[in-house]
Parts: sequence; C-alpha cells; structure tokens
Amino acid sequence: MLRIAIYHLSIKIISRGKGKSAVAASAYRSAEKITNEYDGMIHDYTKKGGVTHTEILLPEHAPKEYFDRATFWNAVEKIEKNKNSQLAREIEIALPAELSSAQNLSLVRDYVNQNFVSVGMCADICIHNKNDGNPHAHIMLTMRPFEQDGTWGAKSKKEYMLDENGEKIVLKSGAYKSRKIDTTDWNDQTKAEELRKSWADIVNNFLEENNHIEKIDHRSYERQGIEKIPTIHLGVAASQMEKRGIITERGNTNRKINSMNKELKQLRARISKLQKWADEMEHEVQKSNSNPIQSENLLFVFSDLLSSENKSHQKTIIDLKTAATTFAFLQENNISNLPKLHEKINNMRGDFDDVRKKLKSVERRLGSLDEHILQSENYKKYQAIHKKYKAQKPKHQDAFYENHRAELTLYNVAEKYLKTHLNGHEKIPLPNWKAEHKKLTAEKDKLYEEFYRQKENVRKVEVIQKSVGNVLRRNHELQSSTKETHVNL
Repeated sequence: MLRIAIYHLSIKIISRGKGKSAVAASAYRSAEKITNEYDGMIHDYTKKGGVTHTEILLPEHAPKEYFDRATFWNAVEKIEKNKNSQLAREIEIALPAELSSAQNLSLVRDYVNQNFVSVGMCADICIHNKNDGNPHAHIMLTMRPFEQDGTWGAKSKKEYMLDENGEKIVLKSGAYKSRKIDTTDWNDQTKAEELRKSWADIVNNFLEENNHIEKIDHRSYERQGIEKIPTIHLGVAASQMEKRGIITERGNTNRKINSMNKELKQLRARISKLQKWADEMEHEVQKSNSNPIQSENLLFVFSDLLSSENKSHQKTIIDLKTAATTFAFLQENNISNLPKLHEKINNMRGDFDDVRKKLKSVERRLGSLDEHILQSENYKKYQAIHKKYKAQKPKHQDAFYENHRAELTLYNVAEKYLKTHLNGHEKIPLPNWKAEHKKLTAEKDKLYEEFYRQKENVRKVEVIQKSVGNVLRRNHELQSSTKETHVNL
C-alpha cells in the first residue's frame, strides 16, 4: 500500500526592518561564532547542538572568499544599506527519515543547485538532526543577483512610464513617473508553488531510487483528491510532549481523526462491495428463471437465518436476534424485494458521501478554530515576556532571547499567525471562536452518530447478502443433485 511521507517546506524573509540580521541567523543555524560588522554585535552559538552539516554553495561567478560564512554574510549586510532591507530568504525543509544522512545531504544539494545556485543565488545550507525523528535543513539564500564580474547586482531598476506618444510622463513635482521593476523573478508569487513542487519531485525520485515506497506531496489532501479528514497542527509544545511519550489533547484529537479516516475508508469499501454484489444479482435475475431471488419478497432470507439445521443452541439464538433486527431494517426502509434492496444500497452510498463531506468540512473548520484559539491564548500568555524582550538594550537582547527562546518563539508564531487571520481587525474574537467551536463540536457528534448508524445498516445488508448467497448455493447444489438423479435413471 502506498504510504505518504511527511512534507514540510516553509519560506520566510529575514529582514532588517523586523530587527533581524543575516549574520545572526546564519550563526545560529550553523552553530558558529560570527561578528556582525554592520552593528558590531557578536553572535556566538558554538554551544548549540544538533547541527550535523553546514555548507555554502556558490554560482560560478561569485567571489570564492564567500565560501567563508562570516565573510559572505557580512558582505550581504554591507551591500544592503536601508534600515528595512530584506537580507535573505530562508527555506526550511523536513528531510525524509527513511534516507540516510549522506542521502539527505545529496538530496538537499540537488534541490539547492537545481533551484537556486543555477539561477545565480548563493546558498548557506545547515542540516539539523537531534535524533528525535525530525531531521531538517535550513537554506539561507541571497536576495540580490551577482553580475558576471563577481560584483553584486541590483535587486530592481527604475522604469519610466510613457504616455501614448512614447514620452515620459511628468508629475506635478516635476519628476518623471516611474515604477520599480525587479531584475529577477525570484519574488514572483508563482515561485513558492514551483519550489514546493520541485522539493516533492526531487524527494520522491530519491525515495524511489533508494527502494522506498513512501511518497510526499506538496498539495493539501483536498487538492490531491484524497478524501481524508485533515489532522490538526500539533504546535511546538504538543509535538515535543508527544515525542517524549506524553499524551496531549491535540495528539488525542489527531489519533481520533486518523481512526475515523480508517473507518471511513473501510465503510466506503464495504458499500462499494455491496453495490457490486447488487449489480451482479440484478444481472442474475435477468438471465435466470428458476432462482429464488426472483421471489416477490425476501422471505427466503429468513428461511436461511431461521434454519436450525446443524446449529448449536447458542448459534440459533444469535440467528434469531439477527433475523429480528434484519426484519426491522427491511420494514423501516420499506424493502420487500431485491430491486428495492438494490436501490437502498445505492442510496446508502449517497448518504455515506454526504456524511463524509460534512464531517470533513466540520473537522477542517474545527482544526482551524483549534489553531485560532491556541495562537490567541499563546499571544496573550507570552505578550508580557515579549514586551520585556523589546525593552532590553540591544547588547542584552540576544542573551535575553536565548534565556526565553521557547516563550518568545511561541509569541512570534502567534503574532504572525494572528496578523494573517484577523483580516486587518485589531481585536481577537476569541469568545466568538470558542462559541463556534462548541456549536460545531455538537454538530460533529451528530454526524458521528449518523455515521455509526450507517455502519450498522451496512452490516445488516451484509447479513442479507450472506443469506442470499447461502440460499443460492443450496439451490445450485439441489439442481446439480437433481440432474445427477435424472442421469442415473
């Protein structure tokens, strides 16, 4: 069976305008000590563990001294003059745990060379592995291209706007109207999708070449056409607790979703099997004149269930109960013959698909609300520590950040998340999200009840299917025996 390996690829910009430094980021990811010549700050992360490999890849026309990490990133800091300059692009990728360290290194090199170095970017690769089942790589990339002579090129250029006569348009200020044109397509909105797909393609090729059946896909379940309920995001705290064997509420939610996905898949397969059987029975009716399935009713089913031939007392009691529930099912659904049973089976498929779609929709929204609520609570919980961090003098900020890394990371994640999901609103609608969550949870519970009712109905139809099979088998044996008697006479 095809298994889906873990896919993770995130892209972010390291910007001076947000108080970030390319030198600091590189020092931290590589576990090195580097002095930032731009502001004189020393970034020492030599005690950091879990860094298994670092490497810089350069295009042919880049200066060779940039193979030195400190020289390289200080050159980046120097060429970027503005206080809000974008210094680097970072891509974080999860590495397949199925591959060895050497294979993952080759994998990352291929990805970086094909997508970045080949178009003129410099890349700083740092691979992290704490042997916790989460190997990953940080790829820091330059935002500015190199000229063929090895000097830094411009990120953008000015293009003057022209009127219908091909003349420059003069503004009231006396300046010419112009617009900024990027010199590369590295910032195009379509690039992110291309990079995500490229990573999936390269990983899958490596997995296949090394005899692994796992596959990754950069698309969501919905885009892949996979009819699964998506699991929720565990978050940093829950992920770490689950890795240590500590059961969390969010972990339990995902385990329930995974279990439900398995049940949905199984029930759909059972209904499909019943549909195939019902189609075969209809064909059997059309070609045969002697089978009992042509009867106007399904009483022959109960003759099989109520037969006491070669049955123990306990089995007879069980069959009596089964016959009673089966009879009630047929009555409730007004099923008197096989054509009506066939119709019911087809309706069961439609009812199942309807419940599955609603469950998927409700679970997806609940997952979003869970994340909204988690990030809102983290934002409020760690807001005070973030204010203390901002109040620190620049020379003390790094030490404060290291001492409170977990809390500040959770705050930063929450702040970024909420900015994206509040749609410009300042107030966090936490009470509304919790109220909607409660309402949808009740709706989900009703859908689960309906699903299990459908599952029980499928079981009852399977009982009928088995009984019809038994009757047909005995009828066939009787016909064969009669033929043999005539031949002997």
